[in-house]
Formats: sequence, structure tokens, C-alpha cells
Amino acid sequence: MSLTAEDVNKIAHLARLGIDSQDVGSYTKDLSGMLALMAKMGEVNTDGVEPMAHPLDQVQRLRADVVTESNQREHFQAIAPKVEDGLYLVPKVIE
Repeated sequence: MSLTAEDVNKIAHLARLGIDSQDVGSYTKDLSGMLALMAKMGEVNTDGVEPMAHPLDQVQRLRADVVTESNQREHFQAIAPKVEDGLYLVPKVIE
């Protein structure tokens, strides 16, 4: 797929990017090249290839789900303007 200068200007406008008029040509060439690469990659036969979560097929290291901080609710609620039954009370903002 080949983009035109008008396409690049429209994309820049939608993305709220300021592009100098002398740079539009290079952006057109670069973006068209990227789209051509994506189209070429879409044509590759990937039947039988399992999806991977990581390119090096590593597993994610997980930490133990252990509480590391003490419960300080009463300390924090002591300085709150309004508290009831362990909940913070806030002014109603939607009628």
C-alpha cells in the first residue's frame, strides 16, 4: 500500500502532530515502507506456529502473594474529615 502526501497530512492531523511541509515526502516514503513490510509479513504462512508470550520463551518470575505491610486503616482514617463503618465519606457530586 502506498500513501500519498495527502494521506500523511491527514494522519498527522488526526494524531495532532505538526509536520513541516518539506518533511512530508520522507514521511510518506517511510510510512509506505512500513505498510509494505506489514503486508509482506501478513503473507507469511504461520500454520503450526504456536504463539509465544516472550521471544526467548521464558516464564515470568512471580513473587509470593504475601502481605508485606501492616494494616494502617485506623491511622489513616483518624485524619480523614468523615468516616463511617471503616469507609471514607465524600460529598455527593452527581445528583
